[in-house]
Amino acid sequence: MIAGPRTAMVLAAGLGKRMLPLTEHRPKALVTVAGRALIDHVLDRLRDAGVERAVVNVHHFADQMEAHLAERRDLEILIADERPALLDSGGGIKTAADQLGRDPIFVANIDSLWLEGATPALDTLKGAWNPATMDILMLLVKRGQGIGFEGPQGFLRDPEGRLTHSTDPASPTPYVNMGIAIFKPQVLDDEPDGAFSIVPVWHRLQAEGRLHGVPMDGFWMHVGDPAARDAAEARLA
Repeated sequence: MIAGPRTAMVLAAGLGKRMLPLTEHRPKALVTVAGRALIDHVLDRLRDAGVERAVVNVHHFADQMEAHLAERRDLEILIADERPALLDSGGGIKTAADQLGRDPIFVANIDSLWLEGATPALDTLKGAWNPATMDILMLLVKRGQGIGFEGPQGFLRDPEGRLTHSTDPASPTPYVNMGIAIFKPQVLDDEPDGAFSIVPVWHRLQAEGRLHGVPMDGFWMHVGDPAARDAAEARLA
């Protein structure tokens, strides 16, 4: 196994509004695909990639999340409690800094599933990681090599793997962020406390040449709404 981060931040605190009505009585992370909760699909992949400790943020139906995660014995799971207020994609990671430590970590969304290609996706990510030149390394998918994502926003990638984020509706990007990255926690040290988006951090690192990406060769399924959930379930079946 390729060495990689032993700790992961799993972003699971969202309200799941696009997943209604499946999230009327449960968090998005506990919506099932092929008989398994989204959060467990992601934790399984991280465990298989060598992760030993996962920090999971909770907000929506937080009690259900804590009870579900308490049943897992294959990983050390820590709860980052966002019951008082959602902290967004950047604030959630920074607020969990003490639990995450200072070594590079995986950061993972709970709405990404995939079928492996010739090389396991997380092995591709670990194999491309170079802390000397990178502060964030995203796992990418080529546009058209997945389902559940049709928007133009995504990334341009130069021959060295450096990324440029784009939301230009007239020019859909060749690559999409599929929701998992290797990440240095230190990149958030100077960000404000409280809620903030990770996107301005991408732009800062992009300007410094420290935002990189590597494409996976598998098939990605973004599970963002009930139709995408049904499509992903059909693929996995």
